[in-house]
Amino acid sequence: MSMTPLTATAGRLTSEGEPLNYLNNGHGLKSWLLTKDHKRIALLYLFSVSFFFIIGGIFALLIRINLLSPEGLFNPDTYNRIFTAHGIIMVFLFLVPAVPAVLGNFLLPIMIGAKDLAFPKINLLSWYCYVVAGIFLTVALIAGGIDTGWTFYTPYSTSYSNSNVLLAGVGIFIAGFSSILTGINFIVTVHTMRAPGMTWFRLPLFIWAHYATALVIMLGTPVLAITLSLMALERVAHVGIFDPAMGGDPVLFQHMFWFYSHPAVYIMVLPAMGVVSELIANLARKNIFGYKFVAMSSLAIAVFGFLVWGHHLFVSTQSIYLGIIFSFLSYAVAIPSAIKVFNWTATLFKGSISYDTPMIYGLGFIGLFLIGGMTGLFVAALGIDVHVTDTYFVIAHFHYVMVGGSLMGFLGGMHLWWGKITGRMYPEYWARAAMVIQFVGFNLTFFPQFILGYLGMPRRYAAYPPEFQVLHVLSTAGATILGLGMLITIIYFIWSLKNGERAPANPWGASGLEWRTSSPPPTENFLETPVVTWEAYEFAPIETMDVLGYPGDPGKPSQPVPAEHGTED
Repeated sequence: MSMTPLTATAGRLTSEGEPLNYLNNGHGLKSWLLTKDHKRIALLYLFSVSFFFIIGGIFALLIRINLLSPEGLFNPDTYNRIFTAHGIIMVFLFLVPAVPAVLGNFLLPIMIGAKDLAFPKINLLSWYCYVVAGIFLTVALIAGGIDTGWTFYTPYSTSYSNSNVLLAGVGIFIAGFSSILTGINFIVTVHTMRAPGMTWFRLPLFIWAHYATALVIMLGTPVLAITLSLMALERVAHVGIFDPAMGGDPVLFQHMFWFYSHPAVYIMVLPAMGVVSELIANLARKNIFGYKFVAMSSLAIAVFGFLVWGHHLFVSTQSIYLGIIFSFLSYAVAIPSAIKVFNWTATLFKGSISYDTPMIYGLGFIGLFLIGGMTGLFVAALGIDVHVTDTYFVIAHFHYVMVGGSLMGFLGGMHLWWGKITGRMYPEYWARAAMVIQFVGFNLTFFPQFILGYLGMPRRYAAYPPEFQVLHVLSTAGATILGLGMLITIIYFIWSLKNGERAPANPWGASGLEWRTSSPPPTENFLETPVVTWEAYEFAPIETMDVLGYPGDPGKPSQPVPAEHGTED
């Protein structure tokens, strides 16, 4: 198979003699705020989601500080507003958009050989929708906060809460449109803009995961928009939709909310799974075991994800027979996830594994996701769920899946493609140290919460019996360690922008079109339309990699060398 790389930098220099790329092709704030380049929009998203991640993390630390003592530091009403702020920011402004909006936006067109997404203006609009949504939610928090929890359960949210429910609902409604616009762009781009030779089963698994995620976004997010609209209508016009005092049904809200919000778990974790597939394949230098099974498992997760929302209603007057059906389906949805984990593990077997930071994050994802997935089987069982529902067991479970999985995938992807995005490499020693600190801190934070929930500690309580204090102190200590690890990562990423080593086009010896263009890429990604004649994960022998990391004869670069490498033409 031909493995000839594609010219990306020849003849494209700035006035200073530097290779022209998307970062230096147009300066000034206006050029960024009006950009239609998917790579710049991805960076705009990166700055935005990082800001809200920090804010959400601050609220998380406040929660843990409050729970250091049984009496609590804050009164119950203040505590309600703190954990609601944490949940809303983390779910709607970080976990849902982080991987698709940042890594998906940057990489999806390059990975399929396209110059941009199908609708560049709509892509920019999606970021503006996200920013407007963030402003609405920020104003809602500053103006007094929300006290309903991130689930906005009725009839409290529609009739009894005196907090900023409407303002927050509008913000989430607009954030939903941001996701929908991104989903439309991804689907149309994958269908219509693949490079010649890029067949469906030559697509990287990163693309399959984002394609499946876009389908979930398109089918599920409108239901959330309708649900929030009905909630607002009842709150403003006092129409009896959910409030039983007015003839409504609060369980109807739960059905509608979870019909979106359980598939939303896969909006958060499916893209991270796509990242992990790239980490495992490229840093084990081995084709993914059972490529088609892993690809189809992404679509299976997207389908099954819409069939299990009822397990959130096991104790909400739902028929026991319907509960049995949802319990069975909840076990079934674990099968495609288990296929991924098995195939990743089989890929590692006898692979040429490089334990660089991205691979360590990939292994961390597998570890945390396994714990989250296995404990999901507990809450899918009717009898056990009756005991642990609305306890810290559930909090620990969904944090292992949603936060642990998404965060490990996001950070692993950022480390794998950081050189491609910025043109600079990060310090490997500090990156490994930060990952280990994060992994230890995360487990110390949330594993004790499984025990707390099993012992009967309910979630969302500002105070608790003294016998639970030791486990809460351990959890708070873990959150502090996790925060330290995240702070180290932020610091060395910022440091690397100026002081990091220049990134070659392919620092990992990886496969894929994104590694066949310069670091950072030119504005148009490729000066020539690529023609794909190789399979998704086809690796050249490591001894035949040239000085830029391209396949070819040793010492004979198969692509013109950019100026920063100091090689004469």
